[in-house]
Amino acid sequence: MDTEKIRKAFEASGITTEITCPQAFKIAEEYDIPKMHIAKYCNTVDPRVKIRGCQLGCFK
Repeated sequence: MDTEKIRKAFEASGITTEITCPQAFKIAEEYDIPKMHIAKYCNTVDPRVKIRGCQLGCFK
């Protein structure tokens, strides 16, 4: 997982404390980052990035 690449993608997209699934999917496609890496980053970065609007209904 390239944490620096994800951090820069989030920064460029204005993501700071929360992200929606559609935003995560768009970043994954635009920056060629696996979706699971984005999810892992959100759960391990300090402070954590909350996942909102999950398309599977897992995160609220």
